Amino acid sequence: MKPSELTERLHKRTIQNFMDILVLTEMKNASLSGYDVIAILHRKFGLLLSSGTVYSLLYSLEREGLIKGIWHQRKRIYKLTAEGEENIKIIKKANDEIQDFLNHITLLNAPHDS
Repeated sequence: MKPSELTERLHKRTIQNFMDILVLTEMKNASLSGYDVIAILHRKFGLLLSSGTVYSLLYSLEREGLIKGIWHQRKRIYKLTAEGEENIKIIKKANDEIQDFLNHITLLNAPHDS
């Protein structure tokens, strides 16, 4: 496998694995329809997902109480709930801790001047 193919596969897998977090953080800015989610993920990450994949995720997030869907005319719009907001805070804190940890490892493994 070529390095570019491997990079592309890893990129796609990473986006798919963290899609719930990506969607929640996008909903912090605005309410979104399923179509909006597809368009945002395609625009930001170059990944075109099926509507089945996206709506399955949205329904799952709604069942978990992280988002709430409301009908607006003929489409369903999803917005973040208070529980969803709290989850974003927890994710951000975990992200900061992971970044600190990685920085610490990098400093430990940096070559030392003798």
